[in-house]
Amino acid sequence: MIEAINLIKKYGDYTAVNNVNINIKKGELFGLLGPNGAGKSTIVSMISSVLIPDSGEIKIDQKTLKGNEREIKSIIGVVPQELALYETLNTKDNLRFFGSLYGLKGKKLNKRVEEVIDLIGLREKANQPVEEYSGGMKRRVNIGIALMHNPQIIILDEPTVGIDPQSRNHILKTIKRLNKEKGITVIYTSHYMEEVEYLCNRIGIIDYGKLIALGTKEELKNRTDACDVLQITYSNVDEEIVHKIENIQGVEKVAILKQSVKILINPKKRSAIDIVDELKKLGITITSFSYQEVNLETIFLQLTGKTLRD
Repeated sequence: MIEAINLIKKYGDYTAVNNVNINIKKGELFGLLGPNGAGKSTIVSMISSVLIPDSGEIKIDQKTLKGNEREIKSIIGVVPQELALYETLNTKDNLRFFGSLYGLKGKKLNKRVEEVIDLIGLREKANQPVEEYSGGMKRRVNIGIALMHNPQIIILDEPTVGIDPQSRNHILKTIKRLNKEKGITVIYTSHYMEEVEYLCNRIGIIDYGKLIALGTKEELKNRTDACDVLQITYSNVDEEIVHKIENIQGVEKVAILKQSVKILINPKKRSAIDIVDELKKLGITITSFSYQEVNLETIFLQLTGKTLRD
């Protein structure tokens, strides 16, 4: 559905996107992760034809983007980071205006306005000026605008930044619903790791303009050897016991905290239950413990050495 081939984008001497190759399948929920300034927004801006690559090629629905921009734009809906709507107008008028830019008119336009209002969950406030909305409600209108022409592809560039939990939950559920019921291909960038983990089938991780990892969570987990985390509190603490924990097969690293020990476990070698049994054999009296399976944040930290908010 979407193929980016050897994409490069520079700003003077700075390379924002460095030889990136991505293939996104039709009907896929694809997540793009990376620290601030990694190149995520530049990539999606090139895919949506807002920016022109310095070199490389983009194909959408087997058609080269260059030379077919008008046709390809008609199947893409874009939700930018910044709000793109008229705040003095109400939701209906915003949707009607932007829908008309896509060529909708008359009964078809009015029908689509009503459909999208229900989709974004703003029926009760549809006649209220947008400037009176919360940040989350404005974001929902922004998404509604991108959906007016029934796009086959929707690109959402950090659509939930700075909004309330209720609106975030509504947005995430709406995206899943659109993908499941309409088969819309979704490209989703976010600073919230848990959102991408919840939504996306496959994930690309960008750092310093390069694609450093691509695959499902399970594929990334296997590729990185990311560790599960077992944190225990125990009554008989001494350095000798910590050294013994480090020598248990499957334990990759042990970190001593104020009143507990954090143990990184390679899930390919041992399970957390096995490690707990080994600790008991060492005579360790565990007073409490917590366990966290490898998640997307663990994988991301191991690949980039930084958090998304760095």
